[in-house]
Amino acid sequence: MFRLWCKVFDENRHLLKDTVIENDDPNLNRTRKILGGLRDACYEFDLGEPIWLNSNIEDFKRHSKVKFIQDNFVEEIDFSYLEIEVIEED
Repeated sequence: MFRLWCKVFDENRHLLKDTVIENDDPNLNRTRKILGGLRDACYEFDLGEPIWLNSNIEDFKRHSKVKFIQDNFVEEIDFSYLEIEVIEED
């Protein structure tokens, strides 16, 4: 089972909302599971999908966790950041 924890925080680092997206499709690679999970979480949170910058990719490769701030979004956001973290992998 692959599980991705997606969290939205305010400027004081208070958790505003979160969700865990699960994917047990053995035909998908890790990247597709991550991007699909992020897409599903953004749909659930009613957000546009963030843009992956090189710094985001490097952070995610190192820690299996990344924060998306205003610079990653095309539209204005009403929170401080969106964080995603892989909490379980096959």
